[in-house]
Amino acid sequence: MAFNHLPAAMHDALGPLSATPVTHSVPMATNHGPGRPPESGDSRPSPGTVLDRLTAGAGRAARITHMEHLPPRAGRHAVWPDRIRPEVINAIQLAGVDHPWAHQAAAAEHALDGESVVIATGTASGKSLAYLAPVLTTLLDGSEAPNGRGATALYLSPTKALAADQRRAVKALAAPLGNAVRPAVYDGDTPVEEREWVRQYANYVLTNPDMLHRGILPAHPRWSSFLRSLRYVVIDECHTYRGVFGSHVAQVLRRLRRVCARYGSEPVFLLASATAAEPAQAAGRLTGLPVHEVADDASPRGEVVFALWEPPLTELHGEKGAPVRRTATAETADILTDLTVQGVRSVAFVRSRRGAELVSVIAQERLAEVDRSLAKRVAAYRGGYLPEERRALERALHSGELLGLAATTALELGIDVSGLDAVVIAGYPGTRASLWQQAGRAGRAGQGALAILVARDDPLDTFLVHHPEALFQQPVESTVLDPDNPYVLAPHLCAAAAELPLTEADLELFGPAVPALLPQLVEAGLLRRRTTGWYWTRRERAADLADIRGEGGRPVQIVEEGTGRLLGTVDEAASHTAVHDGAVHLHQGRSYLVRRLDLEDSVALVEEASPPYSTTARDTTAISVLETDTEIPWGGGRLCYGSVEVTNQVVSFLRRRLMTGEVLGETKLDLPPRTLRTRAVWWTVTEDQLDAARVNPEQLGGALHAAEHASIGMLPLFATCDRRDIGGVSVPLHPDTLLPTVFVYDGHPGGAGFAERAFHTAREWLTATREAIASCECEAGCPSCVQSPKCGNGNEPLHKRAAVRLLGELLKSAPPGPASPADPTDLPGPRAAGPASPADPTDLPGPRAAETGAEITDQAMSDT
Repeated sequence: MAFNHLPAAMHDALGPLSATPVTHSVPMATNHGPGRPPESGDSRPSPGTVLDRLTAGAGRAARITHMEHLPPRAGRHAVWPDRIRPEVINAIQLAGVDHPWAHQAAAAEHALDGESVVIATGTASGKSLAYLAPVLTTLLDGSEAPNGRGATALYLSPTKALAADQRRAVKALAAPLGNAVRPAVYDGDTPVEEREWVRQYANYVLTNPDMLHRGILPAHPRWSSFLRSLRYVVIDECHTYRGVFGSHVAQVLRRLRRVCARYGSEPVFLLASATAAEPAQAAGRLTGLPVHEVADDASPRGEVVFALWEPPLTELHGEKGAPVRRTATAETADILTDLTVQGVRSVAFVRSRRGAELVSVIAQERLAEVDRSLAKRVAAYRGGYLPEERRALERALHSGELLGLAATTALELGIDVSGLDAVVIAGYPGTRASLWQQAGRAGRAGQGALAILVARDDPLDTFLVHHPEALFQQPVESTVLDPDNPYVLAPHLCAAAAELPLTEADLELFGPAVPALLPQLVEAGLLRRRTTGWYWTRRERAADLADIRGEGGRPVQIVEEGTGRLLGTVDEAASHTAVHDGAVHLHQGRSYLVRRLDLEDSVALVEEASPPYSTTARDTTAISVLETDTEIPWGGGRLCYGSVEVTNQVVSFLRRRLMTGEVLGETKLDLPPRTLRTRAVWWTVTEDQLDAARVNPEQLGGALHAAEHASIGMLPLFATCDRRDIGGVSVPLHPDTLLPTVFVYDGHPGGAGFAERAFHTAREWLTATREAIASCECEAGCPSCVQSPKCGNGNEPLHKRAAVRLLGELLKSAPPGPASPADPTDLPGPRAAGPASPADPTDLPGPRAAETGAEITDQAMSDT
């Protein structure tokens, strides 16, 4: 779809296109052959050849800072356990899989033994088949029962798209088994008239944790026959269940186990994960059960060429005259355009919904100049689309109608996209696990693959493209979740009591924090204590207390004002920054202006428009210390961890020229403040330390502010978080510490474990922060080191050199010990000790911190 109002400057910013499209066929992945990657049998170019063509333009080769080559790997076959039904083995062979890989057979053996197991192997290693073989066998056994449903299985995925994709795969695989296997999706898109059939007759139900939490468990009597026969619970892409979301899902699974026990079943949990550190421990925290681990990947892999790509500096200057690099969005759109013209099947992963839309429309516009038919073969894929839009895009992707896709992480999860040749990643996705998950989407048929990480202009991305060892020589991270977080646990105890009254016997299931929390829930009037247990006594639904994705409030609907057409939705917490009055909203290649955000009715009214700018919200933040849990002397200063209260308010938005980022103006907004009680790490410095660092009072605010910006940018290297999961505040004189202080906090109610991880890796984290600032070639600070596009104070004040001296002096006093282990990647997933704050967690739920903008009072600077 053409985007005709894009300015000529945007086209000028894009590099040269490749000349002639190269067409090729796409083979399907199979498990046959002598243990090596199957030959593609087509004329597709090698990954190295594709990269050479991309870098043939003037100055392009210099953008590659590092190229990693991963050689092909042979596969190792095994045989299926003899308990797998012959009919199931025959169906698998008809699908083109003659023999399982060794890890598939091992996982199936555990499942048939009644042992919960996590399969933690690489993308496209056949994890689905590893759990489907025992599941289909058990369902086939159950179909011979008198009622035709003697066994059932429940499949949980983090996204609707993945569940729909898996249903297609299961239906195709099980077709030779006739009506013995009846898969059905049960989610918010399932028509009401189909839901009763699913409850009564489906024996393989595919859903998501949200529907399990809000729809299935509260209505468990209607699901009694299904739950009574439940033998397996499949948890796909379980590495995505981290932080607050993972903690909520952990409690939902405990509620499921409790309700199943009521009906006499004890299901086995089968978990599938991308390669992760300590998968058995993470799976155990998630399910509350002992879990066996299968992590030796026996599948073959084609060669992978992985390039790190840094966009060039432009002639433009940003705030304070800092040099500006070409944006990762523009560079990614350029690369996706070139790949499409070459005929290379590609996906570009973009961190934001708006970014995915922008990449797709720029690529479409450029492709239309070469061949109008090519423009139709590129699209965007993101959350917030209507169900029918998502399904149409998925069909086009499967059929090959689409050649290039700009997608958010909604496509990162295991939707089967066979035959991709290249993946472009616009900005480090936050964890090495996500990086490899996205890169693994290419080469899924065993052929070679090209992956390109395009650096954003920020401290972490700049650091990584110049320190490739941090990506290629470090293990992936542990999954961090804390089911005992009282802000998570409290609403699930209420939901559990509404499903079945809580008894003393249930307390161990929900964890050690329960005995201290129940009296608070009784005192708050949420539960009533009786002789037989604890009861939910209110009229409203208890399940509505817990917003498991931490979004807070009901979604805001985006409605076209003139027609009343629903365009999509946005989370209530994000609405302040995404669809405020005057915001530019992109949807499937078209741009809209928000005319009015009505928070009371949860609707944003928009109209189609063609503004030559984008919008960026800015906010102010204040922070107060509620309780200090731990503190360690760092010389005269201190490193602390504890509970804080953050008050945030979106106050204005900037209009920035498309592609160049030039600020065209600022408009004030009048939106209500949001309050967040969470966990934080903070450090203080004394006057003596400031003197030793040669930081005078005029430089202090800028030094703290610059250190805060850079430390937020670097934390995702040490904690399994996204930059949007955390926020920060810097204060030359904080009223609670009475010293210059820098705070970094979790952007989720009650905390998510990220600040605690920062506390335990503080020495390495702040050392990397100092190095990132010091090694940047700019004079006074730029987006690659200390400037933040989200800064609510317009990146004022900032003092790069003073920040380097201050961090250097602070690190001289950093003691070895528990707060700074030698290898931060060896840390187990942190578990917060005790309540997240002295406040009553029954004040449910708290809002998530805003994802953009920053502080601003006269004395403090903050970013979220």
